[in-house]
Order: sequence, then C-alpha cells, then structure tokens
Amino acid sequence: MVTRRVDLRSDTVTKPTEAMRAAMAHAEVDDDVLGYDPSAAHLESEMARIMGKEAALFVPSGTMANLICVLTHCQIRGSEVILGDYSHIHIYENGGISTIGGVHPRTVKNNDDGTMDIDLIEEAIRDPNFDICFPTTRLICLENSHAHSGGRCLSAEYTDQVGELAKKHGLKLHIDGARIFNASVALGVPVHRLVKAADSVTACLSKGLGAPAGTIIAGSKTFIAKARILRKTLGGGMRQVGVLCAAAMVAVEENVGKLESDHRKAKILAEGLNNIKGLKVDPTTVETNIVYFDILKDVCITEVELLKNLEEHGIHAMAEGPRKIRFVIHHQISESDVQYTLSCIQKALNSLKNIAN
Repeated sequence: MVTRRVDLRSDTVTKPTEAMRAAMAHAEVDDDVLGYDPSAAHLESEMARIMGKEAALFVPSGTMANLICVLTHCQIRGSEVILGDYSHIHIYENGGISTIGGVHPRTVKNNDDGTMDIDLIEEAIRDPNFDICFPTTRLICLENSHAHSGGRCLSAEYTDQVGELAKKHGLKLHIDGARIFNASVALGVPVHRLVKAADSVTACLSKGLGAPAGTIIAGSKTFIAKARILRKTLGGGMRQVGVLCAAAMVAVEENVGKLESDHRKAKILAEGLNNIKGLKVDPTTVETNIVYFDILKDVCITEVELLKNLEEHGIHAMAEGPRKIRFVIHHQISESDVQYTLSCIQKALNSLKNIAN
C-alpha cells in the first residue's frame, strides 16, 4: 500500500494552512452583496494597492473573473476580443465569452514564450468603418504567466507595447493574471509594474498562493462598479464571503514569498527529467512553477502508461497531449518529493529496458 502522495496535477490542489483555517474561523463578516463585509473590503483594498489599480473585486473563480472582465469591456453582443490561440480564456473556460456574452474570439498564434507578435495583433484588429460584415474589435487579452507555454513570463516592456497598441486603436487591454505573482517573482518586477498598461487584471488566489478559493479582479472604480453588477448576474455574489477573503489575505501575506522556492524546485525537476534518457525538456524555458516534458518516440511507453505507473507510487500528474506530461510545483511539494518523483520515473523507464532485454 502506497502511503506517500505527491500531487503534481496543478497548484490548485494546495490545502488551506492552519493559519488560513484560523483566519477563516475568526473572520469578521457581513453581507458582501450588500457591500458590508469588512474582510472582503480589506482584501479588495489591499489587492487594488498591490496591483496599482483604483479598486478590486473578489469573485469565486478565475474563469468567472475573466468572463466578467471580457463582458464588462465588450458590452455589445457581436464585439470581438483578440487573444492567444493557446490562452486559458480561449481553450479552458468553456467558451463562456461566446456562449454567455456573445463575444467573438479572434485568435493570434502564441509564440513559445507566451507572447503574440505585435504586428500580428495589429493585423487582427478590425476596422468597423471598413466593412460592416466584421465584428467590432474592442479588447486584447494577454496571459501572464502563460500556462500553456509552460509558465513563461511576459515582460513589463512587452505588455507596455501591447498597451500602446490598444490605445492607438481605441481598445482595452485585459491581463489574465492567474499566476501574475509567479511572473512577478520570476522577473523580479512588482505586480503593479507588470500590469500598469492593463485596463483590467485578474489574479488567482487559489493556485500558487494556496487560498481555498477565489480570484481578484482589479481596475478603475468605474470598471469595478460594472463588474460587481455582472458578478451578481452570474451568481457570483456571496454573503459572508469574508470567511474566504480572510484566508486569501493570509495566502497573500505568507505565500508570495514561497513562490521563489517553488520555481527553484521546478528547475531542479526539469533538470532531473532532462537527465533521464528517453525524456526531453529544456530547463532554460522553466521560468516559474510549471514543467512540461516529452516522452521520446523511441521509448515504448505512452503518457497514459507512465502516469498510471506513477500513480501506483503515489505520484499524480496530468497529460498535456500525446507523449507530453505536465508537472506543477506548489508550496506543499518538498524537494524530497521532487527527488522521489525523479527516482520513480527513472525506475519506470528502467523496467521497460529490462522487459525489452
């Protein structure tokens, strides 16, 4: 019977710490839908300050947060948003911007580092005065760090360029900052600087920061007032939500400082994987807490088979495609867990060699 568990599926699997549970138990609460929950107000005020925006709003999830932001910027059905073809909003959020908001996605190819070429973004912008057959472009979305690109970070300079392009064409810029704190720590740049050019930004509190739930939206006071109405429309208005906000505040105060260690362990994991014959990963592309690796075609094992083998040893991860696996580090994964994972993978591949012989 396996007693050890190493959960590398995502940084969303973190468990609330004792400090978070204590904060939840003692949180001062009221009705947040009525605008009176003091713990929610405190978290929102602090997050607005950290992000350098006028106001902020707590919502249940990152998917709802991005949906609210897109719909607030694109209030007319048939509007268009430009976003990466591998962006989380486009691939992993159930097509909500289209099915619920009537917003048309116009995708631009994501580069390996998560960016989109500036000239391709500009080419994708529609001129509503040119042809009435076109939807009207109203918004550009970026993602930082970029999950599908392996947690790569977008620089402040790149984001500024996109922001200038948006202004030039009278558009808004939204940043899906689900892991914006990871990007900030990896780049050594404050969050407010990374999102300075953005009209809105989201930040997930339940990934690397480890809160039990919740995402923050930040923007202007006018934007947040509109977002608050949409939150209610989508069923995201909660009553004594200060219980969650108190835990989230602990997460921000205690766990941002742990992200650097997460990144270091991810780099150790990537280097170890790269040293295992039959696997391929470029450690130089591992900038934050996400590691993708490929199983080479000359190895007689699929990603499904390897994941099953690892689960038998208490290690849990996710496939990202044919012969590709993703590991995600969080603060409850130790360096010992990393070494244990590497040893189990090596044993799995060694057993294949013995069978072949």
